Amino acid sequence: MSSLDPLSLRLFVAVAETGTIAAAAGREHIAAAAVSKRISEIEALLGVSLLHRTNKGVAPTDAGRRLVALAHRALHQLDDIAVQMRDYTEDVSGLVRVAANISSIVQFLPRELRGFAASHPQVRIQLEEKPSTQVVRALVDNAADIGIFTSVPHGYAVQTFAYRHDNLVLVTPPGHPLASADALPFADTLAHEFVALPPDTAISQQLTRAAHEHGRPVQVRIQVTGYDAQCVMIAAGLGLGVMPEAVARQHAGRDGLAIVALTDPWAARELLVGVRSLDALPAACRALLTHLAGV
Repeated sequence: MSSLDPLSLRLFVAVAETGTIAAAAGREHIAAAAVSKRISEIEALLGVSLLHRTNKGVAPTDAGRRLVALAHRALHQLDDIAVQMRDYTEDVSGLVRVAANISSIVQFLPRELRGFAASHPQVRIQLEEKPSTQVVRALVDNAADIGIFTSVPHGYAVQTFAYRHDNLVLVTPPGHPLASADALPFADTLAHEFVALPPDTAISQQLTRAAHEHGRPVQVRIQVTGYDAQCVMIAAGLGLGVMPEAVARQHAGRDGLAIVALTDPWAARELLVGVRSLDALPAACRALLTHLAGV
C-alpha cells in the first residue's frame, strides 16, 4: 500500500468500533482475511501500531483512537463530495436528512416543511425524531444533514443558527392542588409525582438538574415516550408534567388539563438549527436551511 484509501479507512473504523476482525468483516460484507490484511498494510504504511490484539478481540491504541477520529472526518468529507456532485446531475432529486427533537417536530416543523415542500417539490425530506443530544451526534456522524435541537451543552464542532423560542410550563390534572396557580417556581412542584419523558430528552435532563440544585429528586411515577401519552397520563391523575406551552395548549381543552407558568429562567428555551459545515452543504440542504433559519 502506497497511500491510504477510503475502503481501508472504513474497514479500520469498523474494526475499532466492533472490537473484532470478524465482526467488522461481517458488517462490511468482506472476508476477514482481507480486513486483517488491510489493517496490517495501514500499520506498515504509517509506521505505528493501531490495535491491541488479545484472544478476546482488538482495541485501538492511542494512535488508533486518533486515526478513528481522523478517518471519520475524512470519510464524512468524501460523502459530502458525492452528495454535492449529485446536485449537478440532470435527473437528481435532492434528499435532505433532518434530525429533530420532539418539541420542534410538534410545534414548528409541520408548517415549516409544508411551506418548503410547496416551493421545492423536487426535494425529498427524511425526518427522524431524536433527543437533542442525539441530534447533534447525528450531525457529527453524518447521519443527518440538518439538525434541530434545544440549546444544550454538547461539546461537538457544529455550526448553529437561531431557529425558534419556546416556553416550558407545568401541566396538572384537573383539580390538582397546583392547578389554580398562575405561576410558580419549579421547586414548588417537587413534593408531587411526575409523568416524565425519557431521561435522554432535554426536558428531563433540565428537570433533573433543577431538582438537584434544590437537593431533591424528581419523583417519576410513570415515564412515557411522547407528549400525547404524557397528556393522557396527566389527565388520568398519574402526575404532573412539564412541556412546551404550545403543546400543552393543544391538549388542555380536550383533556381538562391546567397550565401553570414556570418562573425559572430555564423555562424560556432557545431552539437551534445545526449543520456540520455551512460551506459544504449541498444545494437542497442549503435551501432548507435558508427556509428554516434565513441563513
